[in-house]
Amino acid sequence: MSATHSVERIETAVAALGPGPLTEDAVRAHIAPLFSRVLAANRDRIYLANHSLGRPLDAMEEDVREGLAAWYGRMGDAWDAWNDEMGAFRRRLAALLGAARDDCVVPKTNAGQGLRAVLGTYDKMPRVVATRGEFDSLDLILREHAQRRRLELSFVEARGDGAFAAEDMLAAITPGTDLVVVSQVMFQTGQILPELPVAVARAHAVGARVLLDVYHSLGVFPIDVATLDVDFAVGGSYKYLRGGPGACFLYVHPRHLDAGLRTLDTGWFAKASPFDYARPDPPRFAAGGDAWLESTPAVLPLYQARAGQVFTRAVGIARLREYSLSLQKRLVALLSERGIAASGGSDDRGAFVAVRRPDARARADALEQRGIIADARGEWLRLCPDVLTTEDELRRAAAA
Repeated sequence: MSATHSVERIETAVAALGPGPLTEDAVRAHIAPLFSRVLAANRDRIYLANHSLGRPLDAMEEDVREGLAAWYGRMGDAWDAWNDEMGAFRRRLAALLGAARDDCVVPKTNAGQGLRAVLGTYDKMPRVVATRGEFDSLDLILREHAQRRRLELSFVEARGDGAFAAEDMLAAITPGTDLVVVSQVMFQTGQILPELPVAVARAHAVGARVLLDVYHSLGVFPIDVATLDVDFAVGGSYKYLRGGPGACFLYVHPRHLDAGLRTLDTGWFAKASPFDYARPDPPRFAAGGDAWLESTPAVLPLYQARAGQVFTRAVGIARLREYSLSLQKRLVALLSERGIAASGGSDDRGAFVAVRRPDARARADALEQRGIIADARGEWLRLCPDVLTTEDELRRAAAA
């Protein structure tokens, strides 16, 4: 299957949905066939961990084979095809992010690489403000750098209900702050960070930059990094973009690219002409975001991510968001009927339903024994229906 064929197959199936809101019948008829392999392999399980690892499309495997075929057939010349796919990867993500330019998107294999690249722009020890709600991939790097005195770190704490308050975030961003690291959607609770534009404006007013983690928001609801005016963003395809591990990115605002902001986290692909192998001193870097590339990139994740990106753009994030909210609301209602309090399905939440329990992990394990795949983070049991989830599955999960 060629790139053109796999993209056309997805776009044709989505077009058959017609306009308007998604329905279970329409999804079953037109969308489910795009996921026949994963649905067949998991027909005896109810998958509610879409917030963790998204379900892949059938086209994903063929897309990866295309990347491998370039290697088998063209050997060293495969880099022509691989670089073209990197460009396509960056274009699709730029469109999903609302980025002004494709080169604002720098491919990474994980979000932590993006954070390290941002930290590598500071020549002096920066003062960093983060929340206690950041995922481990960023939190661990920040705390380890602080332990080794590479940065000064302070945290914004959650309140008793597990939520973060805008006033606490604003109070933490004081003169002398250099970098603010925040998630748009908190990974444990699904809370959308309140008053994010105000926090960004506050950071800029005191001379700080903002790194936004969009891992739990990209593909969940429309994002516009240009309007938000964040300096950096990190995210990946592992969850809602259905692209698996390794297909991550760093977004860098054009003002920093045009001003020549540099990072120590660089490599030979960031050179002006990497395949010329020239070594001028000082080094000559590529223009714009290409100067933020590192050494030899991982190319197969670029192909791995293609189908999920195409699918998300074809269906439309706004339409996926509307359907997600309806599924979440239904699950919350079914749980409420059984005396279980849950949060989700509201405009201040991301794509999953959260149930707060001290034994959340044990509950997730017990559900798995009954064929229901969910997970727990701390004291929060997380349940995430996706576009393929049916009413019957929601009922059975709530009953369990």
